[in-house]
Amino acid sequence: MKYSDDLFDINHNLAYASIFGILCGIASGLATIYSIEAAYIFIGILIGNLIAFKVDGIHHLVTLICFIIVLLIGGIPELSFIVLLICIFAAFLDEVGHELISNVTENRFLNLFFEYRCVMKVVILLLAICGVFNIWIFVCFLMFELSYEFAGIIKNLN
Repeated sequence: MKYSDDLFDINHNLAYASIFGILCGIASGLATIYSIEAAYIFIGILIGNLIAFKVDGIHHLVTLICFIIVLLIGGIPELSFIVLLICIFAAFLDEVGHELISNVTENRFLNLFFEYRCVMKVVILLLAICGVFNIWIFVCFLMFELSYEFAGIIKNLN
């Protein structure tokens, strides 16, 4: 999704942004069908971003539609409402904090915490410690987040 966002926001290339969005929607949808923990994470991120008004481009809508189509074909897993709400709230806090925290404080820790959207990371770790998620899901989520950051680095090198 990082490539899609940058291609749309920086390069103003809707075609490539949409292609990467389609790939993201399909991959996220397949992960959601395959893993209940991924379902909580991806659906939580989706709804949290919708609530934070971060779905703000055609490429996001294309991604959303692909994600929904994959879920409609593959089946939406049965989720605990409480765990899903926790993930939605974490994603929402990450997005709002990412946008606003640097305007509110000069605290270096808080600025880094929200710049790298650590609320969801902490929540997933806590859910793993409490036995709701498998600890490997936390590791996989960290790898997912690292790939997001590396995508930004690689994009900036070009």
